[in-house]
Amino acid sequence: MRIRIDHATTYAYAAPARFIVQLLRLTPRSNEGQQVRAWGLETDVDARLRRSEDAFGNVVHALYTERPCDSLTVRVSGEVHTTDTAGVLKGVTERLSPLVFLRETPLTAPDAALIDFAETARGAGGRLDQLHALMAALHGRMSFEVGATDAGHTAAEAFALGSGVCQDYAQIFIAAARRLGIPARYVSGHLLRHDGEVEQEAAHAWAEAFVEGLGWIGFDAANGVCPGEAYVRVAAGLDSLGASPVRGTSYGGGAESLDVRLTVRALAPPQQQQ
Repeated sequence: MRIRIDHATTYAYAAPARFIVQLLRLTPRSNEGQQVRAWGLETDVDARLRRSEDAFGNVVHALYTERPCDSLTVRVSGEVHTTDTAGVLKGVTERLSPLVFLRETPLTAPDAALIDFAETARGAGGRLDQLHALMAALHGRMSFEVGATDAGHTAAEAFALGSGVCQDYAQIFIAAARRLGIPARYVSGHLLRHDGEVEQEAAHAWAEAFVEGLGWIGFDAANGVCPGEAYVRVAAGLDSLGASPVRGTSYGGGAESLDVRLTVRALAPPQQQQ
């Protein structure tokens, strides 16, 4: 599948911000399930962009503005060719032991209710069966509701509410998997929607869990499926903060507003030569 992504994030400030620093995880890497054929990142102000990699192997750009500005737009666009690997992540160089992803974070620490939920999957069979049982149970228990939570909600808080967005589903799944002793991590990326809706309000998120003998496997509890060719993987981390597409701060500027414009669409396959 050929997927075209155009993603613009605009920050507007009540007064000119003297200096803006951002950390951008917006650039995907190729693996056996996705080939990045074209990708570009740009801003609409004078800024320095420094590319590097973080500890999780994500492509990271550090952005520094050069002069005061009352708005900042960061745009990425590109084309990714994907194939279905049944959710199994292949062709990625792992820099860290899977055991690192057993570590709890403030966003993924389970409470008593979440621990009880995780334990219900312990008797489902082997590790892979337990993970599929967790995904099915979570998908059936939670309701997808935009605005029910925000970026600061923890897995336990969202689980208690019984509703949230893909970020919440992913972090709840991660918390439950780690409770079962299974390494799990948060993944940010994009999803080509099956209903044909091209314009989206935000990027997508899901979880990956490590199963001995298979490696890392994706689980999208919000949709109740393992990621396939409609998914573009961008970054991974211990939780949503570690894989956040954009994090940063501004000096001066006063009140800040945010606008996100994202389109994810399928491109027609190249015509076969006669």
